[in-house]
Amino acid sequence: MDRGIKGGVLWTTLALLLVPNVSVEEICPRGCSCFSTGAAKCLGPAITDIPVGLPVLTNLLVMIQTEMHVINERSLANWDKLLRFSLTYSHLHSIHPKAFQVAPQLKSVKLSFNDLSTIPAGVFLPLSTLEQLHIDSNKLTIITPDMLEGLVGLQDLDLKSNKLSDLPSHIFNGLTNLTSLNLGRNYIKTLPPNIFNALVQLRNLSIYNNELESLESGMFDSLVNLVELKIHHNSISSFPPKVFWSLTNLERLTLSSNRLESIPEESFYHMPKLIQLTLYKNPLLSLSDQLMGFMPEMMDFYLYATNLTTVPGNLFANMSGLVALNLHHNDHLKDLPSDLFCCLPNLYKLSLRNNKLEKLLPHIFSNLTSLSILLLQENNLKDLPRDIFHGLSSLSQIDLRNNALKTISGDSLSLSSNATKVGLSGNPWNCTCNIRGLVKWIKQNEHLVLDREDVKCDSPVYQHRHTLWSLDEDVHFKFCDTIMTESYKTTENNLFETVALLTTPTTRVEQTETTSRAQDTTPQETTITATTATTTTTTSVITSSSTVTPSKAPSAHYNSDSFRGKLVLEQGPEYVHHNVLNGWVYVWFLPSDTVLTGFLMSLHILLVATAFFLILATLYGMHRLTEKMERLNAEYECLLEGQKTAY
Repeated sequence: MDRGIKGGVLWTTLALLLVPNVSVEEICPRGCSCFSTGAAKCLGPAITDIPVGLPVLTNLLVMIQTEMHVINERSLANWDKLLRFSLTYSHLHSIHPKAFQVAPQLKSVKLSFNDLSTIPAGVFLPLSTLEQLHIDSNKLTIITPDMLEGLVGLQDLDLKSNKLSDLPSHIFNGLTNLTSLNLGRNYIKTLPPNIFNALVQLRNLSIYNNELESLESGMFDSLVNLVELKIHHNSISSFPPKVFWSLTNLERLTLSSNRLESIPEESFYHMPKLIQLTLYKNPLLSLSDQLMGFMPEMMDFYLYATNLTTVPGNLFANMSGLVALNLHHNDHLKDLPSDLFCCLPNLYKLSLRNNKLEKLLPHIFSNLTSLSILLLQENNLKDLPRDIFHGLSSLSQIDLRNNALKTISGDSLSLSSNATKVGLSGNPWNCTCNIRGLVKWIKQNEHLVLDREDVKCDSPVYQHRHTLWSLDEDVHFKFCDTIMTESYKTTENNLFETVALLTTPTTRVEQTETTSRAQDTTPQETTITATTATTTTTTSVITSSSTVTPSKAPSAHYNSDSFRGKLVLEQGPEYVHHNVLNGWVYVWFLPSDTVLTGFLMSLHILLVATAFFLILATLYGMHRLTEKMERLNAEYECLLEGQKTAY
């Protein structure tokens, strides 16, 4: 007996599993789709009321873009199994006060995107088990407590995108089981301080896109279970210091797009579970050192489009779990404290783009061991410390585009093996000797520099618009290691001077005095070595002295015979000219590029030939003009002779 029952149950279960979950159009009214799961969907302007002929077991009815403008007293009658009813995008404008008395079993009612301007008092009173009510995107101008009367089991209430401007303080007092409340996209200017007192179970509260000007003290004190609070896109200019302190379970807080110029001290204390905080698009002028409490779970922080010029060094010190930091688009942010990123071992993305940063301190990123994406584009960075990226073993993407960089060390860009992208274009690169390391790095990592065709020289003039990757070591940097020497003898009565001669624009002068100055009168032998280095100018004025500064040395000495001693200059890529003026030796360099020189010489010859041709043309024109004048004079004389003969 038992075995037979078990076998029957097994076969019945198997048969049910084999029944396909398909549309049952043959028993569904026109304009609707019915499904074996109990769901039905009706669509189109031909539908003016709930269609007759729907399966009696329908538990979910969705009606979209219909011509059902009124829910009358009997619309929902005879649907005992119906649990979820949705009528949207149908220009619904009226609900009969007794419309839901015939369907007290409903769990969900959605009347979104209609034309409701009012709701009858007590219309939802029979729906004591209703869990979800959406009346968003209508034309409601007022909500009173009796409109929501009887909804003791309601958990989700959506009133967004209406025309609400004022809410009574006890409007939500009967909704003690509410977990989600959306008041966004209305015209609310103020909220009573005790309006949320009854909502002890609330987890999600949205008041975004309203006209709130301030937050009242204590208004969130009862929301101890709140997880998400959205109050962005308002006009909030101030709030009490401890207004968020009771929200110890809060995980997401959005305060962006308001009018905050400052934030009270300790505003974000006692929020250990906070995961996301947004403060962007506020005209913030400064932030307090005592602003952020213990936030080890924080993962996303947004602080952009403000008026901040700097930020406190400890701003992120309590956010050890931070993964993404968006500190960009701050038009006045010029300076970052050295310890700002001290305590972010899990940071994956750091965005500092579109600020006004002019420099970065050497070890500012040294503790970001997990950093993978670093965005520094659109700043005013003029230089980068040599080791600024060292130790960032996870760094795979770095963007340095559109800054004021003239050169950086190739060693600075030694990235990890999983590097994918480096942006370098839009900088005024100075393609003298100092750029050699970067050029070499680009050639070795062409696959990383995706914008390499736009990474171009800005100076010197003869390199302008050349791409860095096209510069050749043997051609463009062949004289960078040239060493020149100058030796001469001098006596005790003469000053010891050194004139540094350069083979590239600006060099570092290393002086080595082989024999120190003695107090006797014997001549001293001195050897000076000038070694080229990689810096960036096109004209140099160099004078140095080992004992007396040039400004104090008499100018007559530079015209002395000892100064005009033997001068040895190794052949280099520049023509050198120098002048002596007021005790200073001015050394001028004219680049001698072979192609450029040939072009200039050809241009000179062309100009001379053109001038010669113009002179010949002028002489020929004068000759022809003289002949013409002589012919005219002869004709004139003949005319005069003819007139005399006639008389």
